[in-house]
Amino acid sequence: MKRGLIAVILMLALVSMACSFSVDLPNINTTDTGPTQTVDINEALPEDQGTTMNVFLAMGAGELQIEPGAEGLVEGTIRYNIEDWVPKVNRDGQNLRIEQETIENITLSNDIVNDWNLQLSTEVPMDLEIRAGAYEGTMDFTGLRLRNLEIGDGASKAEVTFNQPNPEEMDQLRYSTGASQVTLSGLSNANFDRMLFESGAGDYTLDFSGDLQRDAEVTIRSGVSQVTIVIPEGVRTRVETEGGLNNVDIDGDWDSGNDTYETAGEGPLLTITVSMGVGNLRLQQR
Repeated sequence: MKRGLIAVILMLALVSMACSFSVDLPNINTTDTGPTQTVDINEALPEDQGTTMNVFLAMGAGELQIEPGAEGLVEGTIRYNIEDWVPKVNRDGQNLRIEQETIENITLSNDIVNDWNLQLSTEVPMDLEIRAGAYEGTMDFTGLRLRNLEIGDGASKAEVTFNQPNPEEMDQLRYSTGASQVTLSGLSNANFDRMLFESGAGDYTLDFSGDLQRDAEVTIRSGVSQVTIVIPEGVRTRVETEGGLNNVDIDGDWDSGNDTYETAGEGPLLTITVSMGVGNLRLQQR
């Protein structure tokens, strides 16, 4: 694992504990490491490509990269050197699960190798769920036909992108994290009806650039953190704040009053409700 990842996760974990948040990490001693092994993932497309596939990915602690481009349903490699982390692949009809055994109370070390590098299909509709412990990574969902997306982790340094509009109407996008540094960009391209973002302590950027094709509702619940919301010019937006939030920084053309902030525009309406403890909310229009 990279030294930067270890430093970030330890820092976030300490902040989290100080603020009464918990981080769920796996438990491994460096003596448990062995030779690095590689598992190749090659899951074929379903015969009926109109079928919605339920894909579940669950990793321990390490590095995660997800991107489009698989010729099949899911392709790529998983490299690991913890015997108990041998990934299990189970497929039953519309359901595919690729997961590692959950192990508690990790001792982070540079000796640990757990690298997931996976490509997903852009050909079939998908309900995708991703679970992870502590990780550093990137997830590029450009072109994926996502009908539901759920991501949950203990602590992470992650970048999530949607560089093109989702061809499917997504019902819900849900992201939950303990103590992390996360950037989500191109969120209007995700084409969701509802989005829920939940976090503990950390630094979070939610960038709603892209093509907002329909009215959408977003709920943000965060602890002691800094949350930045980026809204493109011309997108009708209404942000409502509640909870103990006591500091809102505004950049751009916003109308404000009674804990509500609005931008003018045409087309669909983006409604965002922010509930935070003591923290800092930045509203940027660009």
